[in-house]
Amino acid sequence: MTNRLTRRGFQCSLVATGLLASLSPTRSAMGTLAEEPSPNEPTPNEPTPNGPSPIKPARQYRVGIIGATGRGDYGHAVDVPFTRLPNVELVACADANPQGLAKAVERLRPQKSYADYHEMLSRESLDLVAICPRWIDQHFEMLSAAAQANCHVYMEKPFCPSLVECDKIRKDFEAKNLKLAIAHTGQYSPVLATVLELVRHGAIGEVLELRGRGKEDHRGGAEDLWVLGSHIFALMRSFAQGDPIRCSARIEVQGQAIRKEHVVDGNEGLGPLAGDHVQAHYTFPNGISGSFGSRKSMAANPSRFALQVFGSKGVLEIESGYLAPAYILQDGSWSPGRSGKKWEKVTSAGIGLDEPIQDGTYQAGHLAAIADLMLAIENQREPKCSLGDALGITEMILATFESQRVGHEIALPLESRVHPLTLLG
Repeated sequence: MTNRLTRRGFQCSLVATGLLASLSPTRSAMGTLAEEPSPNEPTPNEPTPNGPSPIKPARQYRVGIIGATGRGDYGHAVDVPFTRLPNVELVACADANPQGLAKAVERLRPQKSYADYHEMLSRESLDLVAICPRWIDQHFEMLSAAAQANCHVYMEKPFCPSLVECDKIRKDFEAKNLKLAIAHTGQYSPVLATVLELVRHGAIGEVLELRGRGKEDHRGGAEDLWVLGSHIFALMRSFAQGDPIRCSARIEVQGQAIRKEHVVDGNEGLGPLAGDHVQAHYTFPNGISGSFGSRKSMAANPSRFALQVFGSKGVLEIESGYLAPAYILQDGSWSPGRSGKKWEKVTSAGIGLDEPIQDGTYQAGHLAAIADLMLAIENQREPKCSLGDALGITEMILATFESQRVGHEIALPLESRVHPLTLLG
């Protein structure tokens, strides 16, 4: 007998749990696998070459698009997927840049266009707003305006640059029972769903440790922590099934601990920023430890940008992105050089099987996320990557700066909601 989870054994377990048909179990706002879908939510159909056949939302949505050409633009084409949804009436788009607005109108063919998104939100009766810009210094005002107009939101990541802003948005959205989904498209990936099931069925034993790194290019360090680290933290929370309870971190500039004079206004509206080398450690309630590292100009090819999940019986590695590949090493020593074991690819179909889904583009990820958001609205549940998830990810990022500021391990959630870099002495 062997403890190795075989391909056939995994497929049989998927059949037994009903996952072979959908390969997309829902998760709560804390990133855990849900036991059952909402009782009012229909069952998914068989997978198609373009992904799991989506459960179709039951209602029509009046949608508005917010862009900011020259200041984050339309993110990773967050706007375009709405043109492909038959249950969407694309009412209007808004962009303060005249040339950008003209291009958006040509691309999206909305009924109306506005130079001011506040005017769009006040004049049009919208159900859902897409907040597309990458630059996050605009997100708080845009989200506040959307909440005031009673609109649900699909938005580009990251969330907001400070916890004060995040907390206010959560309060506003919860008060009106509004839903928010953030475009960490990897959280909607059928590959991630399959990998989480593998872990649940013991493919790598007890999860012990999570290790992630950013892209470590010219943005390496604090900017990488925000822009790419947010994806890694989303994955960490999925595997750890919740938020960390402690964080310790070291942030340096050219080998020296960051000081007040190192703080600059970050790119892409990130706010206060400092550090070209970040090393952060997290402790989760279930004893799992996590780490994230990024150092400027240390990029590799292929990139190290991924999350590795170390268990008592093996290791999993998953990249960030919709339909991004994963790999498994069923070897408790974590050392294929000593054990002779080999890494195997994991697709949405399972270990060592060909990927049946053909469309792994950003647009396919957006479509999956938007459909999930609509179903969350209709079935009174949280989206797979919700406002709560976005806040938890942001707290992990800002905790690194707070730990460096105070010089020791800190507890989470953070007691101070003020941006730590504004408090450096």
